[in-house]
Amino acid sequence: MIGKEIIESEPISSAEVKEILEEFSQDNELNYEQNLTLNHLSRFKKYSAEDSKEIMEKLHETFPNLRTRVIVHIVDLVPKDLADLRLIFAKEPTQLDKEEMEQILEILEQYNIEE
Repeated sequence: MIGKEIIESEPISSAEVKEILEEFSQDNELNYEQNLTLNHLSRFKKYSAEDSKEIMEKLHETFPNLRTRVIVHIVDLVPKDLADLRLIFAKEPTQLDKEEMEQILEILEQYNIEE
């Protein structure tokens, strides 16, 4: 890592990470960490990369005060009920009321989860 500098940082969903690693592995051999990450991401049900992007866009439009990091957590963790969603917001400065959280769950239910 000597001599390398982070120029830009943007949170992305795990579905996007999986897609990037799969594309990279077609032409290159993955190192140990990349291989572990890809194996881990392949084990869990999640939204497709396209659905993840759509959900993130909808959540940004509906709740512009939410940070991108929180939206990525919502998409990655796929909360099933209000209790799961409240855990995501536990340490966040931005708090949503019950109706807004139900609206988030409704948005998530519109998309199918990949097996």
